Amino acid sequence: MKMNFAKKCLAVATAGLLSVSVMAPAVAEEKAKSLDQLLNMVKQSKIAETKEHKQREAEFRRQKANQQSLLNKAKQTKKNEEARSARLEKKYEQQELDVNAKRAQLQERLGSLKELFGHLTSTAGDLRSNLSTSIVSAQIPGRAAFLDELIEKMNSATQLPTIEEIERLWYELQRETVEGSKVVKFSGTVIKPNGEQLTQDVVRIGNFNLLSDGNYLEFQTKGEKMIELTRQPGAEFLSAASALEASTDGFTRVGIDPTGPSGGSFLAALINSPSLEERWHQGGLVGYIITAVGAFAMLLAIFRFIVLAGISGKVSSQLKSDKANTNNPLGRILKVAEDNPGLDGETLELKLEEAVLKERPAIESGLNLLKIIAAVAPLLGLLGTVTGMIITFQAITIFGAGDPKAMAGGISGALVTTVLGLVVAIPTVLMHTLVNGRAKRVLHILEEQSAGIIAENAEGK
Repeated sequence: MKMNFAKKCLAVATAGLLSVSVMAPAVAEEKAKSLDQLLNMVKQSKIAETKEHKQREAEFRRQKANQQSLLNKAKQTKKNEEARSARLEKKYEQQELDVNAKRAQLQERLGSLKELFGHLTSTAGDLRSNLSTSIVSAQIPGRAAFLDELIEKMNSATQLPTIEEIERLWYELQRETVEGSKVVKFSGTVIKPNGEQLTQDVVRIGNFNLLSDGNYLEFQTKGEKMIELTRQPGAEFLSAASALEASTDGFTRVGIDPTGPSGGSFLAALINSPSLEERWHQGGLVGYIITAVGAFAMLLAIFRFIVLAGISGKVSSQLKSDKANTNNPLGRILKVAEDNPGLDGETLELKLEEAVLKERPAIESGLNLLKIIAAVAPLLGLLGTVTGMIITFQAITIFGAGDPKAMAGGISGALVTTVLGLVVAIPTVLMHTLVNGRAKRVLHILEEQSAGIIAENAEGK
């Protein structure tokens, strides 16, 4: 019984120790070696817990007293701020009355100046808009800042513009007009297409264009930057620009863009127009094929024309000679007649016709091929146009027709092959006609001489 009672006491003490282990972890870390030591540890835990509770209660009382003090202080601050707000409201109302009175007095004293300031504001606004797009600002930057200050003063209820500022507005108007009629050279920073910034001489043609180092420049109003155009107009315009830069007086012919102040649309359209090489590349694969066929046709026609010219010269020499020479078609035909002196007329005629037929393929060589190329080249151009139109309409189906420039560009590229086909066909037809005329002339001489030999043979018999 005593052993059971001891076990129960040990279990209760252990449970109590576990319950207070959170409050006194330092004590709980020790292990009890006996019941007395366990009882002593439980007692120490209770004592530590009671002491901690008392400390918490004291801290709570101190915070409660402090919170009451803070609350009283906040109430007093609120009361003071409410009183200050009431005083400020009264002061604001009084000052508002004073401001309205001063404004009325200002309007009364301004009188006709109010209308004047309205006109000045409108004029300054228009001038500021003009200066923001003026090429003169490339030479004289920073003029719009003065106008901003002037407009702000004229719209202000507390500031008035001075006589000097109003006179300067008139001066800027006159300077813009005068500078727009001058051709001036000045030094400025030019941004190259590769991003490099160089200080070099710039020629300003009125309010239209900027030139530097023989090239046209673009003026960006934002930041007042001068940038050399990546694409330049034709060589004739650039040579004229260089001549203007080198001239010191007199008149020099040069190309200018009258829409320069509004963005230079004419110059942009000029430099953005594709060159002949770029248009040729727009023809694509079909265009390359047409070009190759055309080049072959020209070479063939020139070659045959040279060959027939040589044959025609030799035939003409043979006509003047009494002896047959086998280095030309006529000489070979005459040689047949000389080799067969005793033949009757019909046999000789057949022999000569056979000789003429042998010479005909060499003389007419290449003529049929030129004729075929002249007929096929336009068909190839039509093929390229049809395929290009199909691609264009497919793009319109996917992306829509919202951009007329893109659609017009696609159609223009598709028509390039038609142009190439006609460019090849027309000269080929002319060359075929010329070469065919040479061949016909030689064959006519051969047939004429053959008929003469037959006639002479018939008369001799």
